[in-house]
Amino acid sequence: MQGKILIVDAISTNRIILKVKLAASYCDILQAASLSDALAAARTHAPDLIICAMTLPDGDAASFCTALRSDAATRAIPVLALGRTSTPKARLALLEAGGQDVMMHPFDDALLLARVRSLIRAFGAVAEWQMRDDTSHALGFADNKTDFVPSGHTALICSDAARAQVWQARLKPLLGSSLRHAPPELALRDLAPAQTPDVFVLCIGTHESDSATVLHLLAAIRANAGTRHAGILVVQSGGNPRLGADALDLGADDLMTTGFNAAELALRVTALMGRKRIADRLRATLRTGLQAAVCDPLTGLHNRRYAMPHLTRMAEHAVGTGRSFAVMLADMDHFKRINDDFGHASGDAVLIEAAHRLRSSLRSVDLLARIGGEEFLIVMPATPLADARRAALRLCQAISDRPFDVPGSATPIPVTISIGLALGGTATSGAANAEALLDAADKALYGAKMQGRNQVTLSRPAA
Repeated sequence: MQGKILIVDAISTNRIILKVKLAASYCDILQAASLSDALAAARTHAPDLIICAMTLPDGDAASFCTALRSDAATRAIPVLALGRTSTPKARLALLEAGGQDVMMHPFDDALLLARVRSLIRAFGAVAEWQMRDDTSHALGFADNKTDFVPSGHTALICSDAARAQVWQARLKPLLGSSLRHAPPELALRDLAPAQTPDVFVLCIGTHESDSATVLHLLAAIRANAGTRHAGILVVQSGGNPRLGADALDLGADDLMTTGFNAAELALRVTALMGRKRIADRLRATLRTGLQAAVCDPLTGLHNRRYAMPHLTRMAEHAVGTGRSFAVMLADMDHFKRINDDFGHASGDAVLIEAAHRLRSSLRSVDLLARIGGEEFLIVMPATPLADARRAALRLCQAISDRPFDVPGSATPIPVTISIGLALGGTATSGAANAEALLDAADKALYGAKMQGRNQVTLSRPAA
């Protein structure tokens, strides 16, 4: 599906010329001649980007941004303003109202298209993360928001130490984040996780070598696992507009082509910091949702949804290596009696403690999952039968050796567990896939229950 760009300009010739220039963006072009028409079009068509003239008969670009931001349906649409004259005050007004940038006529076509691509890419990603966040909310995986927001870190990367010192002195009072300076060659060196910049401000000087260094650093920031999600603002004091276009296409989030202005730079950094915090929160929410989808909330162990594909992969791997692996089903003995006699809170306490004891008795490479009410699955890779049997007996002992403290009893209560053991990855196992292995272990577990509980029984092929 193609993106959509809404052009807002009272002069039809300007709209036509701009539409031609934007042909290379491969987007559908919508047009409006007034702010009121533009607001209606934005609500109806939800464009990916609005390109608006700085002044129109019924208002200006800043008031248009204010109107967009006041409506939930349009507040996330980025706005790029175009004008023939612009003062720092006018640019600040637009940025404060929620606009993204101002470009002045005559502008370079390549730079315009790079700016369009950058804005659509950045805000499209935010919309995608927001959609995932909405899904997480619907599934009950929403994160718990807190009032505390860390101040964040900004790195000013400039090869001219004297210029950087002046910029720092003027920026610090305006930023709500820490600010440090580093030359390009030290920008990514020895970054501690707690000090990793949330926003990089890259200063492009007048020398060609300086420009190449900054572009290489920009690409490195995007490639580095610790910094790839950081905001990047490139400050360019005039010069070659194609350089700014290259910076945007390499992954810069924002570009200042008018040189240093402390108030404007602070506004742009603050906006990038806010976008990064939203993206970080949404990524964390997604991770939480994924974890919740494959983990048991009571014990913290993996659940059946995770365990079965893992068991399938283990079986496939064993076919290729010829190394056997153990599959165990462990079930708490007389668990219903614990719930009936001491209450469900006591039953939960037993499950939590049992999970802890089992986990402590296994290797880090072994899988432990809760796949039913009081049933656990254990998968031990590269484990021969004798080692698997000793491990199973060790698990039984870990449960039975020490009584369990539960809220429903003044004294600890005895608990035991029964284990059914099957072996996969052998010619005689008779169980080549996950379901068959699980069925074999289940039958062995039934045998352990029938023979008196608190013991290990091997499936017949394994025996």
